[in-house]
Amino acid sequence: MTDIKTIARLDRASVLHPFTQLKEFASGKIGDPTIVSGGKGIRIQDAQGRSYIDGFAGLYCVNIGYGRTEVAEAIARQAYKLAYYHTYAAHTTEELAILSDRLIRMAPGKPSKVFFGLSGSDANETQAKLVWYYNNLRGQPKKKKIISRERGYHGCSVVSGSMTGMSFYHDHMDLPFPGILHTGAPHHYWGAEPGETEESFSRRRAAELEQLIVREGPETVGAFIAEPVLGTGGITPPPTGYWREIQAVLRRYDVLLIADEVICGFGRTGADFGSTLYGIEPDLVTVAKGLTSGYMPLSGAIVGEKVYAVMEEAADRVGAFSHGYTYSGHPIAAAAANAVLDIVEKERLSDRSRIVGSHFNRRLKERFAQLQIVGEVRGVGLLGAVEFVADRQTKRRFDPQLKVGARISKAARDRGLIVRAMPHGDILGFAPPLVVSESQIDEIVDLAYQATKQVMDELARQSAIA
Repeated sequence: MTDIKTIARLDRASVLHPFTQLKEFASGKIGDPTIVSGGKGIRIQDAQGRSYIDGFAGLYCVNIGYGRTEVAEAIARQAYKLAYYHTYAAHTTEELAILSDRLIRMAPGKPSKVFFGLSGSDANETQAKLVWYYNNLRGQPKKKKIISRERGYHGCSVVSGSMTGMSFYHDHMDLPFPGILHTGAPHHYWGAEPGETEESFSRRRAAELEQLIVREGPETVGAFIAEPVLGTGGITPPPTGYWREIQAVLRRYDVLLIADEVICGFGRTGADFGSTLYGIEPDLVTVAKGLTSGYMPLSGAIVGEKVYAVMEEAADRVGAFSHGYTYSGHPIAAAAANAVLDIVEKERLSDRSRIVGSHFNRRLKERFAQLQIVGEVRGVGLLGAVEFVADRQTKRRFDPQLKVGARISKAARDRGLIVRAMPHGDILGFAPPLVVSESQIDEIVDLAYQATKQVMDELARQSAIA
């Protein structure tokens, strides 16, 4: 086995890491990379033998936990049987056909077909192409603009990165791409006017969406894409009435609804899909992450009946559907997904997420809600967030130079807990594996609370808080 220092040296010299300060990493200022060597249940282990509770399930994805031999065995069986074949020109495999059928049976809306990719980013790239293709085929070539939301996250590729509604994903990358628009975030805490109820706020956000569509011209707007629960933009459940009001606007102007279920899908919110929980009826659905629990790369763009019917009807006129990847519907990834969904169904992880998630969100509120630097505690299912502010009464934010969220995240990690400092504001995000127990939830919350108290003491010494 290669020694730890050699692995770190090779990594530093050759790997371009996502979301890493390149100069600080290259110089060693932020230390060596964390070499993850193993995992079991809700814990991972590094090459130095230290164990961490993974309170973020990798990147919201390891829903079934680490070390599930059922999935490893399914991957191995398929690799021995047939490691690869493509899906072009109507080729398929047994695992892919079974997986596609079960996704169509379980997905929200009126699903018809699934197109497979490798990540949520490429799946949302596919969704954009489908919107354009659909409107071209039905004789509405101007109806191409896609509306996303401020603080929405939909990926990092060209179009999906443009749909992501946070400017630091665009800076220096020549994004957003033309034809991608953004409307207001559904966050009552920050967006509401004084005295405005959640219902009134939802109506106002829907009215703003309608105004944007009318201003751009309804004949130019093809789709609206949104996560049922804002994820990377702050782990923010929608306010009361939001999805009812938004969908009424979309139907009025013949605008397709793309439900980005990459984070919410397969039990994370306490329902099979976030769309199910919030009464969303999407035309297109994006899935990834929990589909394989991260054991293999796989994503899906689920195409609803309305869109697919137009595609099929036009086939004699336009020829083959000209979109695909070498690894679309990869048989090993499909086998992994089937094994994961078997576990999700057998262990009723959606129900577990709802039940344990209720305990989780209650414990978060009990421990954090009264702390003087906590502005809001929020969550649903096994998603949770604590947002920190310098002044609770005025909602004054901390000076970004203080890096309060990042410091609390680091203090938690020093205690053996991985939680995420969310990139929009001072927010501590939680998304543990769905197999987490209530006693493990208590440990996660307690460790995060200890980390927060440590940083509060530091801030008091800095005179940043009273």
